[in-house]
Amino acid sequence: MPAIITSIAHYVPPDIYTNEYFERYLDTSHEWIMERTGIAERRFAKEGANSDLIIPAAKECMEKRGIGPDDIDCIIIPTVTPDHMFPSTACVVQHKLGIKKAWGFDLSAACSGFLFALVTASKLVESGAVKRCLLCGSDKMSSIVNFDDRAQAVLFGDGAGVVLIENSDDPDYGLQDFILQIDGSGGQYLKQVAGGSFKPASLETVENKEHYIYQDGQAVFKAAVKGMADVTVEIMEKNGLKGDDIAWLVPHQANLRIITATAKRMGLEMDKVMVNIEKYGNTTAGTIPICLSEWHQTKKLKKGDKIILAGFGAGFTWGAIYFIWNL
Repeated sequence: MPAIITSIAHYVPPDIYTNEYFERYLDTSHEWIMERTGIAERRFAKEGANSDLIIPAAKECMEKRGIGPDDIDCIIIPTVTPDHMFPSTACVVQHKLGIKKAWGFDLSAACSGFLFALVTASKLVESGAVKRCLLCGSDKMSSIVNFDDRAQAVLFGDGAGVVLIENSDDPDYGLQDFILQIDGSGGQYLKQVAGGSFKPASLETVENKEHYIYQDGQAVFKAAVKGMADVTVEIMEKNGLKGDDIAWLVPHQANLRIITATAKRMGLEMDKVMVNIEKYGNTTAGTIPICLSEWHQTKKLKKGDKIILAGFGAGFTWGAIYFIWNL
């Protein structure tokens, strides 16, 4: 039977950075940023690590379900901003939450990370290998953003979304289908140049600012528009779905223009698209679960809603999931 989401929560830092903040020291404006990205503000954590974003959301997620640390047997964390290269952030979170009998790992698929992790967690649960998986999509993007570069400083934010994945006896809910893809030829356009074994950290890499995000914005934009639009249409056709059948498109929140183009290809009006990029910017692995959590919290997302999750990220990675909401 399909795996389902049995609880959901999110956390964003309290400190808000509006576009006016960047106007003070960068050659930019609120109007310029809004026109090109749709972002008005974002949240940055002044201190702490990625795991510190995850913990409050994970605790709330478990509390809503009425379970404790001893009930979790797997932790998966899609992220590009782990606390350390090793040990995994999954190990850090396990220790901080006091979970005693779990295994887990981090997953690196950039902005598609939550999609890849949701499929992975669901299949582990469906197989019977895992009973309850805590899936934590989270990134502290402020830790790898060059705040002197107006092209990237305004795009990103920090935040975490956590879901609990369990099995279901009802085939009418949960994960119905997915299409996930990678294409390494796109790796040159969006990456963190230094810090791995390819180019270890050194005084030179720090001075050259090679530990920050590198992005060829135009190349990524074109690939993202095509990738997200194509894969959403493909999964709808594969499952015999029309625009009227879909309650919500839940796209990765990278750029409002990419989101709009994807909705248009699907034949959806924007009032059926989850958009909160104006408040949070791009939180990478956090965008989709934060959207789901907010829409569930405000009761706009209802039990039985047919939704399409879609994302595109560095790698390149991209994909779409057909999911029927069960909460």
